[in-house]
Amino acid sequence: MMRAWILPVLLLLCGVLAAAGRAAAASPGGAVAFLLLFVLLAAATSPLVFPRSTGAAEARRRAAADGRPVVYWRPGCAYCLRLRVRLGDRAHRAHWVDIWRDPAAAAVVREATGGDETVPTVVVAGRAHVNPDPAWVREQLARR
Repeated sequence: MMRAWILPVLLLLCGVLAAAGRAAAASPGGAVAFLLLFVLLAAATSPLVFPRSTGAAEARRRAAADGRPVVYWRPGCAYCLRLRVRLGDRAHRAHWVDIWRDPAAAAVVREATGGDETVPTVVVAGRAHVNPDPAWVREQLARR
């Protein structure tokens, strides 16, 4: 749980330091701009951007019942963030599983990817797709 917040906290700290440097140089506008930029970067890399995660077993059960895709992801993953942003409001239709919170989810991803934890891994109808095109995932969500 804690390592999911390392990158966002580091970004916030860098933003505070950059803003303090700008403020010390008598540039309050630049300080505010730096702080705002780093706050936005921290928010984008935080787990808060993603829909609420469920456990792997619960996601599989729900997917079997409603046919929706299961998306295995982890905080700080640029490809996961890209998928999340490109899905837009449709992202809430999928079942999201954080592999850092659930060891069983990490095991599912390792099995699907040949031993590594490459995410996002999207499981549709029991078949895993590693880092799929977001347009394809949108199509899968539209069908369900």
